[in-house]
Amino acid sequence: MRKLRHLQKLTTKKQPPIRGATQDLNEKDELSGCLDEDFNRIKQLFEGAADFTYREINLNAANSAVILFLTGLVNVERMEFHVINPLLNGKENFMKQTEITIGDLKGVLSSAQVAQGENFQEVIASILSGSTVILMDGSKKALFISEQAWEQRSVDEPVSEAVVIGPREGFTENIRTNTSMIRRRLQTTSLKFEYMKIGTLSNTEVVITYLEDIAEHSIVGEVRNRLKRIDIDAIEDSGYIVEFIEDHPFSLFPQVLQTERPDRVVGNLLEGKIAILVANSPFALIVPITFFEMMNSPEDYYGRFIMTSFIRVIRYLFLLVALLFPSIYIAVTTFHHELMPTNLIFSVAASREKVPFPAVIEALLMEITFEALREAGLRLPRPIGSTVSIVGALVVGQAAVEAGIVSAPLVIVVATTGIASFMFPSYPLTGAIRLLRFFLIFLAATLGFYGILLGVFFILVHLVQLRSFGVPYLSPIAPFHFNNLKDIFIRVPWWMVNERPQETGKRNLKRLGSRNRKY
Repeated sequence: MRKLRHLQKLTTKKQPPIRGATQDLNEKDELSGCLDEDFNRIKQLFEGAADFTYREINLNAANSAVILFLTGLVNVERMEFHVINPLLNGKENFMKQTEITIGDLKGVLSSAQVAQGENFQEVIASILSGSTVILMDGSKKALFISEQAWEQRSVDEPVSEAVVIGPREGFTENIRTNTSMIRRRLQTTSLKFEYMKIGTLSNTEVVITYLEDIAEHSIVGEVRNRLKRIDIDAIEDSGYIVEFIEDHPFSLFPQVLQTERPDRVVGNLLEGKIAILVANSPFALIVPITFFEMMNSPEDYYGRFIMTSFIRVIRYLFLLVALLFPSIYIAVTTFHHELMPTNLIFSVAASREKVPFPAVIEALLMEITFEALREAGLRLPRPIGSTVSIVGALVVGQAAVEAGIVSAPLVIVVATTGIASFMFPSYPLTGAIRLLRFFLIFLAATLGFYGILLGVFFILVHLVQLRSFGVPYLSPIAPFHFNNLKDIFIRVPWWMVNERPQETGKRNLKRLGSRNRKY
């Protein structure tokens, strides 16, 4: 028994956390200058990595060099043309020199981007990021040549944020492509990109983007600090970062806007927001954000303001429908019959005559079924997903009514609620409304309209308390800024939007010149 307990202690002993190769190396761990020693140390770190490739070159009788790279991350043809061929062609000049410096090698390379490093951490990080590294005997410096190339998806129309009028391009998984799409739209030196890496094993590249003349420096600093505090083994998507940087991670309401549209990112940058781009993810993060900005679509700014204002009013109206319609139906049919017209009471009573369940059970059955059909439609292949969800809803609803399990009015209520939930431009906000709808259904089933009002009151109190990087979530309603109401429930013409949002753009409020149209 003692031996068994001893073995259990050994097997359950806490293991040290796995760290990445670049983190295990000390920043002051410099190259020795002995090519064999440095090269053997690097080969030990990449032992077992079949994609690790190297090429040794004798420059002259006294000097030699080695080229290191990872197959699949480097454009081999360009690397041969810009690195190997110049070194081989320059051997005649190297033969005449008794001592070759790293600067001599740099002078013969034809690559556009060549940098230098002095320690192992920089060497390993450069190899892992797709650069070509050159080590030379007798030199304590290494050359890093940027000749990266890997398979990537072409720029295509965003899937999650489709618009009728507006730009058709969306972000890709290549962070360089994403930054270039932003730079094309904002050709100003005020646009800044700050690079950092997160993930001890993945070393995922993250870019903080902002306009220096507009963004609040305190908010930029807070974004930078929160990202630096993230200590995780790998970042696979920008969604990993959201939960680390939110002010209120346990709230149902999203405090970070996720978008794959570069035009939406640029529009928010012009209002003093900060964007976070993550390598291998087509979704950019925008902070700080407010509830009303979650309700706005990029297409709102490309159409005429009259139609846009009408659509926004409809959108907010159906926000109430998506949140309250099922609970109002349950409260009326269970507690407040006097609120319905007589003819409607008879119609609802006749439809529910054969239904064996109370209204709340009936509503929960239909809501859960509708949620299951919605998720099934998303997970199935695209050509048949929408067909299955629509046909499934029709078949299940009709069969349930004919079988007497649910009433026909409730099917109408659930269908209308489902349609209303598809009107929100932000998918995370849709999820919050869907969950809160169940919360209000339970309150309506127990307390009637009093329960609904109590639930709405708690939701409003929660929204008032929320912050996104210190910015009130219900701004500009709470706190109230009259001049910023021009782009909330309606959208006024562009020539009337003369100021940026007070909370994020107060360093540079003016956004229109004096020669614009006035009435």
